[in-house]
Amino acid sequence: MAKSDLSTTEKKVANKVVILSKELIILLIVFTVSLFSFLFIAYRVFYLDKTGADEKAFAFAHSLVTDNTTRLMEFITFFGSHYFLIPANLLLSFYFLIRKRGRYSIKVSAIALSSVLIMLGLKLLFNRHRPLIPLLEPARGLSFPSGHAFMSVCFYGLLMIIIWREERPKPVLKWTLLILVIALLLGIGFSRIYLRVHYFTDVIAGFCIGSTWLFLSSFLIDQIRPTGLKKTV
Repeated sequence: MAKSDLSTTEKKVANKVVILSKELIILLIVFTVSLFSFLFIAYRVFYLDKTGADEKAFAFAHSLVTDNTTRLMEFITFFGSHYFLIPANLLLSFYFLIRKRGRYSIKVSAIALSSVLIMLGLKLLFNRHRPLIPLLEPARGLSFPSGHAFMSVCFYGLLMIIIWREERPKPVLKWTLLILVIALLLGIGFSRIYLRVHYFTDVIAGFCIGSTWLFLSSFLIDQIRPTGLKKTV
């Protein structure tokens, strides 16, 4: 092999190392901030009994209540419900499977299943009841953290990570999709407060612990390299 070829290969390897190092630093920052934010919220709500933010959020949401806004919030909240996310996860996993992207298929399935178990465990652990006066119909189950926020971050966040790592989409398209995903997540979170089926702190805690688990599980799965999947990803 010529020296120029070796030099080019070395540069590519060096670039990949730099990219991985940057990704790891970002992952550690997001993981740390998200985890400590969740613990801080839980400490304030359950130990200090500080719920002022919840009351202010409900008051703000109540000032926006109209028939049209309520219909919009019902529409947005659907995209964070299990009625949408379960089929969406199955379809996405199947899509990657038929495209011979086995690692992505496994990652989607593993994060979806594990996040449900973690969410249910946390709800039982904190045992916070839902707001007493929902805007429409009462929601079933416990309140903290918000399942809509938790599961939405895991699904849409993972989808964004996959798109971000692909080489084809241009940076402009990637940033556009990232902004749209963030806007959708914020809309889903606000819809839960607007409909008075979750407290503000439920939603923020759901986003925080969902982000924590998404980045941790995604990183751990990337470290596992089954022999049968090496050529498919």
